[in-house]
Amino acid sequence: MLYLIFAIGAIFGSFYCVVGTRLPEERSIVKPRSHCEKCGHVLKWYENIPLLSYIFLGGLCKKCKEPIGSIYFLMELLSGALFALCYKVFGINTYFFLALIIVSLVIIIFVSDSKFMIINDSPLVVSLILIFILKWIDTGIISALLSLLYGFIIFGVAYLLRLFGYLVFKQEALGGGDIKLSFIAGMLLGVKLGIVYIVLASFLAFPYAVYITIKNKDNMLPFGPFLVASLLIVFLNMNTLNNILEVLFRY
Repeated sequence: MLYLIFAIGAIFGSFYCVVGTRLPEERSIVKPRSHCEKCGHVLKWYENIPLLSYIFLGGLCKKCKEPIGSIYFLMELLSGALFALCYKVFGINTYFFLALIIVSLVIIIFVSDSKFMIINDSPLVVSLILIFILKWIDTGIISALLSLLYGFIIFGVAYLLRLFGYLVFKQEALGGGDIKLSFIAGMLLGVKLGIVYIVLASFLAFPYAVYITIKNKDNMLPFGPFLVASLLIVFLNMNTLNNILEVLFRY
């Protein structure tokens, strides 16, 4: 079962790469079919098998022999691994499907934000709707509505951080997409763990921020990948983190 989940994850990862690449450029995610970006060669089915085709083709387009972007292979591998990890942690239940929504955002946002510095609204809107429906089915309409309230609270915290960045550093600390993503985080994590999510994302981003500052002070930091990675880490460890917070606030 674990290998099947991995294979399904790799297939979805391939699609998420297309979404993350095409949406920022306002291109259709359906047409044209997958093709070589250099020569336009339309990939046949056996050239478009996640992971395997890249290996068998040696990372080169079959027609023009130019290198195929390794980002597809890496994201397919990461997506498969994360699907399998979510299955190991949760089994098949509501939390598993909620975790897969986060994984989907991990891949899409990593591709779009790191390449274009953009987090598109449509994946976030689809995720919000799916999360609300799953919570409604699992715990009832009151819980689902409460999750929206938590989303607004963490959205507000992120927005205040953005204003703080303007006032203190005279530049954006968080982009609009980052703030909208924080709404999703609040829905999934609640208020306390939502705060943990923001703090952890800052720690994850700090080494890279130092690196790009030293390399080129004008470089902008794509914060979305760190936020969504933090969201997945916190979600997968909710019970442990809640226990730690309970002990800390007890004293």
